[in-house]
Amino acid sequence: MPVPVNSMPQGQHGPSTLEKAKMGGMMGGTVGLIIGFIFGATNIIRFGPGPNGMMRTLGQYMLGSAATFGFFMSIGTTIRTDSSPIATQAFLRAQAHGRPVIMPRQWNKRD
Repeated sequence: MPVPVNSMPQGQHGPSTLEKAKMGGMMGGTVGLIIGFIFGATNIIRFGPGPNGMMRTLGQYMLGSAATFGFFMSIGTTIRTDSSPIATQAFLRAQAHGRPVIMPRQWNKRD
């Protein structure tokens, strides 16, 4: 019977928080470029390119949108990666044994 392969072998770790922030920034920048192109092209068609010309106006839309999306996506990715060490250890232990994560419920006994 085949043995399932672990997705992360022993001794290896996932990407660091900085690497995740860079990855989020690149994803957000890519999405921002596409949205900026669509929004900029639509505005150029509707209202004309203005005094800066078509390419410069479109570039301003694309770069502004890419910077905004990339900034917020990198912050969101960084915030999402923060977790308590206790929860991380419990998750890793459960993954190693192939069992679901069951966290103990904390309660105060009233006297």
